[in-house]
Amino acid sequence: GGVGGDWFDIIPLPGARVALVVGDVVGHGLHAAATMGRLRTAVHNFANLDLPPDEILWHLDELVTRIDQDEGAEGAEAPVTGATCLYAIYDPATGTCTMARAGHVQPLVVRPDGTAELADVPGGPPLGLGGLPFETWQQPLPEDSRLVLFTDGLVEDRDRDIDEGLALLTRTLSGHAQQAPEEICEAALGALLPERPSDDIALLVARTRVLDAAHVADWDVPPDPSAVAQVRAAAVRKLIEWGLADEAFTTELILSELVTNSIRYASGPIRVRLIRDTALICEVSDRSSTSPHLRQAATTDEGGRGLFLIAQLAERWGTRYTSGGKVIWTEQTLPDRDVVAGGADVEDA
Repeated sequence: GGVGGDWFDIIPLPGARVALVVGDVVGHGLHAAATMGRLRTAVHNFANLDLPPDEILWHLDELVTRIDQDEGAEGAEAPVTGATCLYAIYDPATGTCTMARAGHVQPLVVRPDGTAELADVPGGPPLGLGGLPFETWQQPLPEDSRLVLFTDGLVEDRDRDIDEGLALLTRTLSGHAQQAPEEICEAALGALLPERPSDDIALLVARTRVLDAAHVADWDVPPDPSAVAQVRAAAVRKLIEWGLADEAFTTELILSELVTNSIRYASGPIRVRLIRDTALICEVSDRSSTSPHLRQAATTDEGGRGLFLIAQLAERWGTRYTSGGKVIWTEQTLPDRDVVAGGADVEDA
């Protein structure tokens, strides 16, 4: 009973990706629950900035350190906050999962052939120790894998140490590849949940889906202004093939602006990707790590108008940084009849 500090979240990200988060603030009661609330809000804010998992954990580590300093300065009797977190991003366009963990128990991967194994995500210190780096694990996950994220309350108890619990969970879920996520949750809880749990438990099971290759199109663009017209023509042909001729005019304008911007300000190579998911996603990537800024352009100002135009044309737009540069993305909403299922199919307990 009472309130505790375990939580999980499923956060949609641009580019049809999804973030899966599970975290655990040590202890019970109002302090743990309030700290958990602050961390959960912070995770959403950092996810909106589209930061990679290791950077998100670095920011959370700073936040927990600051919470402890603030409480220490106030002379509060509250205990020093202990917290762990696992942050994963799944990309259905590439089938790749990227994860980092801060002192949190490793997740379990159940592959389509039924083999279950712990994902060897580098450990990283718990949140709040300050200044230590986190490492990223990145692996392709076959379609129809199950990714099982949980807090240590599931596998560790008064009568069972964590290694025993992890071995029991792995044995329990082996062979469960074809079961629905909610059935996997039930199997895990049935085998491991003690009669009177001494700790909170969070459990999240995600089934991986890979976008149909026919719904993803990409092109390399030479850094030459004459290439813009060729990309526009190729994109229009693809939209007509997808039955999205109505979106062609807007998409041409968006691609013209973004590709011209990259050719003008970035060094090559430039890449364009279209994704037909529940929305139409346009992405233009280049090697520059400087992001263009949206500003109200004066009538004589060439540079500011392009992004102002994109803000009017697209439902959403933004920038995310990669190890090799940046991606500027836009999303255009599609009528319901054009919706195509994609992304990660997620259940929880």
